[in-house]
Amino acid sequence: MRSLRIAHRVILAVPVALGVAVLAFFSLHLLPGDPVQIMLGDTDASAATIRAVQHELHLDRPLHVQLALFFAQLARGDLGTSIVQRRPVAALIGDALPATIELTAAALVIAIVIAVPMGLAGALRPRSWFDRAVLSTSLLGASMPAFWFGLLLILFVAVDARLLPTSGQIDPTIAVPRVTGFVLIDGVLARNAAAVGSALRHLVLPALTLGVVVAAVLARTVRASMIEVLQRRYVTTARAKGLPETAVVVKHALRNALIPALTVIGLQIGELLGGNMIVETVFAWPGLGRLVVNSIFARDYLVVQAAVMLYAVTYVAANLAVDVAYTMLDPQVEAT
Repeated sequence: MRSLRIAHRVILAVPVALGVAVLAFFSLHLLPGDPVQIMLGDTDASAATIRAVQHELHLDRPLHVQLALFFAQLARGDLGTSIVQRRPVAALIGDALPATIELTAAALVIAIVIAVPMGLAGALRPRSWFDRAVLSTSLLGASMPAFWFGLLLILFVAVDARLLPTSGQIDPTIAVPRVTGFVLIDGVLARNAAAVGSALRHLVLPALTLGVVVAAVLARTVRASMIEVLQRRYVTTARAKGLPETAVVVKHALRNALIPALTVIGLQIGELLGGNMIVETVFAWPGLGRLVVNSIFARDYLVVQAAVMLYAVTYVAANLAVDVAYTMLDPQVEAT
């Protein structure tokens, strides 16, 4: 029953992913005017140059042929070639994606470390001054624009206190051989303590900027779920058996209360991977978001098209992972 439910979720995700690919294909054709002239900008491109770019992008073919060629390229992992940088789009995304994944992972760790204790403490003392403080703080964090908080951190922590760097992923004077693409991991593999320390110092501010906003949403979810779970009969039974309060809260209540938080975490993963363009730009973080912003200003729409498709597929994959996790962890889902 459980395996059938998971297979059903996977099958439903396939047409969604195909639909995303079709929308990404048509996004280039929905641009007002000639897409090639828009990409080339205001330069006085000759007719031969325009025809060459049209041929390179298959825009001189019928629409159904373009769509077939587009899916054929996707099947080979070919996302086209950047008009501006003259490099494969897949290579550009492959170079930028590890930095975004590294930032997302660090932000999630910070969010979980902040949100779970806050939500748990607020739920154990409902309607107390501490609970009200948790709700007020989480509301402030959820309402606060991430880029604004990032600018405050840069101003007070980096500029005034000079504790941490303001931009970049690592000190430019430190060279680390690229093995995995993840600077922290590559620094560890190279046994370069200076590189690891520099990468951690550069990671703190952008990760904290994103992590605090995610923690605000996650803390409210953990608190509400924990309050509901603490009223369940099995928690009352565990207390009646004389189990220590710590065992009741951690083993019986918290484990079940964290299941609804999976939805928030899954959605936040998709948002962090696809929606941190402004934060990456503020901190000059060399990730996918900054690549997209630079490509938009440079009119490199093939890169934007591929990134948008990747963002959408990431959301689909995150939701699929949440559904699978729910099915594996919650026996009530299996029974429905």
